[in-house]
Amino acid sequence: MTYQPPVKDFMFNIGYLSQWSQVCALPRYHNIDQDDARAALEELGRFCADTIAPLAPVGDEVGARLEDGTVVMPEGYHDAYDAFVEMGWQSLAHSPDHGGMGLPRVVGAAATEILNAADMSFGLCPLLTDGAIEALGVTGSDAQKARYLPKLITGEWSGTMNLTEPQAGSDLGRVRTKAVPQDDGSYKVSGTKIFITYGDHEMTRNIIHLVLARTPDAPDGPKGLSLFVVPKFLVSEDGTPGPRNKVTCVSLEHKLGVRASPTAVLDYDGATGFLVGQENRGLGHMFVMMTAARFAVGVQGVATADRAYQKALAQAQERVQSRPVDGSTDDGVAIIHHPDVRRMLLRMRSLVEGGRALVAATAGWLDLAHHGPTDARSDADEMAEFLVPLVKGYCTEQAVNVASMAVQVHGGMGFIEETGIARLYRDARILPIYEGTTAIQANDLLGRKVLRDGGDVARRFGKMIAATEDELRRADDTATAVADRLQAARADFEDSLSFLLDTAPDDPNTAYAGSVPFLMLTGNLAVGWQLARALLAAQAARAQGDDPDFMARKIATAAFYADHILPDCAGDRARITTGADSLLSADL
Repeated sequence: MTYQPPVKDFMFNIGYLSQWSQVCALPRYHNIDQDDARAALEELGRFCADTIAPLAPVGDEVGARLEDGTVVMPEGYHDAYDAFVEMGWQSLAHSPDHGGMGLPRVVGAAATEILNAADMSFGLCPLLTDGAIEALGVTGSDAQKARYLPKLITGEWSGTMNLTEPQAGSDLGRVRTKAVPQDDGSYKVSGTKIFITYGDHEMTRNIIHLVLARTPDAPDGPKGLSLFVVPKFLVSEDGTPGPRNKVTCVSLEHKLGVRASPTAVLDYDGATGFLVGQENRGLGHMFVMMTAARFAVGVQGVATADRAYQKALAQAQERVQSRPVDGSTDDGVAIIHHPDVRRMLLRMRSLVEGGRALVAATAGWLDLAHHGPTDARSDADEMAEFLVPLVKGYCTEQAVNVASMAVQVHGGMGFIEETGIARLYRDARILPIYEGTTAIQANDLLGRKVLRDGGDVARRFGKMIAATEDELRRADDTATAVADRLQAARADFEDSLSFLLDTAPDDPNTAYAGSVPFLMLTGNLAVGWQLARALLAAQAARAQGDDPDFMARKIATAAFYADHILPDCAGDRARITTGADSLLSADL
């Protein structure tokens, strides 16, 4: 089936969940309106449905490959990328100061979803470039911004993130790549980096690598890391690519999914690099890119889940199998009429739309944190930092679940490559691993976002949910029932929060044994909250006669989520508060 970009749902979230009025009151966005957002997303949606989506099965079958030192992309990818650049899509949510269109982050997130739903292998290149733009925009010098950002923002050049090494994995304190200062202010960078997404290819005229490395006298561990920009081709004074730098693609990984995305092993053999920001502050500087990438990977989770749901819905509407259980006809019916297929489809839909709602809300907080009034940025930043691990961890784990359910809806044909569902299932599986595994996101949430401030932001999160419950109780019976479920889930969250705050100082193993269940509980609650907000907005819009069928669907989705998914919070609370003993004492 043809991919259908969910522009109507994007616009609902932009209007009702993303704090659009506050964001567009900011000087950065004061000339932007929702018509601009809709026009951009509709046009991008057509481009991705017509040009990018057809690449996905070809890219999956053929994959990127290394031939005689050159990375060869599957047929069609170069032409599609040239069209992507010509239409300016890389620039959508980036600063006009360096050539961007300057649309708010929530529009950029919607664009990321569309692109990655069409083909995640293709979408990974612009995604990493977005992160490089963000990192250089925050931490780069004025000269570095002038040299690199315009070409990155157009997409003429792409960007990468170089963290992982064979001996280090996610433990970046063990990074060994060296950067030796030179008399001209540059550095010679030497070492090996692995798992570098789009680490080499020829779709762009240059690749700007952001590399973590150690200077000669740097301290051990993560505090000794510095960040360097290392171009594939050195950049001449006039801004054009010059001589080839000493960066070599040694091999490409053979992967379970996203096979058209070249995941490279790169060898730096005295490559010329330039320090970004302060020496020995590289991990903090790189964290700007990591945060952007984590948020974007969460968006990829929603994208992959939506593509799987769309395929499953079409299959359920078309596939005739078995008589209905109520005996209403002796003939076979489309499987969408069978109760358990309905259960799976509604669970998939509510996870997709709920994840998308959480992304929109988080994008609003991120824009207020970066560009809001100075006296309000701290509160917005704290809330954005609290929500990003939920977007990344919860939405990617649920993407795997949704893709698995899509296989189930297809039955035996879901296990056959020709339907495309197996590809989505394989693609989805990398997402809980990318940019820090779910456990890393959970440890970040618990350690840096909860324990560090004694749970202050977590309690503020809970109070905002309680305020939404009060609004629900002033509405109708459906809203009140959702309020009851939301309140119960919030109580599970608050009980778990108290347990973790009490336990962690003296027994960190017990506390961190529950970190992933805590992330999943909190993500579940956050999604339920955003869908409850959507329910209130949809009820108000429906009362005014605004697209009543669409609004009824939004209300039904929120009610289903409250009845069928929010109760999972109770199970996670039990795992957190009573599950550590059996976990830690078992003999493995």
